[in-house]
Amino acid sequence: MDSCIEVGKRIQPTGLSYPNKALLMRLLSSRPVLQGVAMNSAFRLAGLGCLTAIVASGQTVHSVGNIFDPQATPAQSVFSLSLLVLTICAAIFLVVAGLLTFTIVRFRRKAHDSREPAQVYGSSRIEIAWTVIPILIVLVLTLATARAVLAIQNKRASADALHVTVIGHQWWWEIRYGDLGVVTANELHVPVSTTAKPALTFLRLESADVAHSFWVPQLSGKTDLIPNQINSMWIDPQQEGTFLGNCAEYCGMQHANMLLRVVVQSPGDFEKWVVAQKKEASADQPLDAARSTFLSLSCVSCHAVSGTSASGTFGPDLTHLMSRATLGSGVISNTRENLRAWVKDPQAIKPGNLMPNMQLNSRELDQVVTYLWSLK
Repeated sequence: MDSCIEVGKRIQPTGLSYPNKALLMRLLSSRPVLQGVAMNSAFRLAGLGCLTAIVASGQTVHSVGNIFDPQATPAQSVFSLSLLVLTICAAIFLVVAGLLTFTIVRFRRKAHDSREPAQVYGSSRIEIAWTVIPILIVLVLTLATARAVLAIQNKRASADALHVTVIGHQWWWEIRYGDLGVVTANELHVPVSTTAKPALTFLRLESADVAHSFWVPQLSGKTDLIPNQINSMWIDPQQEGTFLGNCAEYCGMQHANMLLRVVVQSPGDFEKWVVAQKKEASADQPLDAARSTFLSLSCVSCHAVSGTSASGTFGPDLTHLMSRATLGSGVISNTRENLRAWVKDPQAIKPGNLMPNMQLNSRELDQVVTYLWSLK
């Protein structure tokens, strides 16, 4: 416990907002920690467990959704099927382990007993049992799986269903509400579905580069995003709140930091969000200098800001950047301090991402951050 506390003290000053790779490397290269865990292999395993537990418990942005708490019909189907599979597997384990234990105890060779046990050959009953029973088990699992898969895949969209296009990029999510005229990134906003007013959201999944996979554990199973192929899925979140997801298909260096947030809102709040997202960027006169600096830089080649000359499509739309909870596709919280650090050197926060270090001087950095901070 003392070792865990000591490691915790080392972590706290650093913070867990940024990717943990560098943090863990610093911890593992720390001489006191290495000396402490090098006593024996058992202690090394305990130390690794402490590190893993502390890092996981300290996560805020990088939290993982609870697969055992489904909040949408597709996720509930997966959960119910998983319980069936686990129950059958547990029953098989108990039967096999019980028979083995009984055999070991009941037929244990006694001291000074050199007789060979009776041998059984060609037992039709045993052969039929170990053939028919596994076939029946596989048949039950196959039928149950097929039923769950077909029930999800064959769902028809109602006339009032929300249609959203999700495009996977290295390493962020582009989200387009075609019918609503809204474009955003890394946060999918949808209305809550209730018994009185069902609200289904159908997702059209595409990829701009390599294979990705859309997965929000509490809302659905995994569905791949494949280049030059369109896949689809649907969700009907039944509880308001923010549900965390991530890319579940290795897609390159920052795969683990391609995170996603699904924000489920009441119908009224969702309508307010849509109205706010349709507005153009603020054109307040006090921001003229900051806006001019931003538009004079090559940022506009990749990013779009509605109501300005910035019309890039390579990177996320920034029109309402500050309305989002995170930056860098969930890597860090969206605060002014983190925004400045991201603009100054995005490679220091998310190494390998496609946004370069612009080498901005202090004045340019201040102006760009001031302008981006106004994009609410």
